[in-house]
Amino acid sequence: MAKSKAKKYREKLVREGRLNPEIKRSPFHTLDLTTRKTKTKKDVLYQNKNHSFGDGENGFYFGF
Repeated sequence: MAKSKAKKYREKLVREGRLNPEIKRSPFHTLDLTTRKTKTKKDVLYQNKNHSFGDGENGFYFGF
């Protein structure tokens, strides 16, 4: 894969003995801090599978 111009420039700075700008980055730059608005597919499947108690198939029926 080809290198970007920015990466080539950073490598050039390191070769020349200057500071690499990657060092100044925050340690949190790799974290995904966004909140999810909708349920994921796994959440929907879990909800449908485990919370289907209202259909009458999951309990006992006592008729006298």
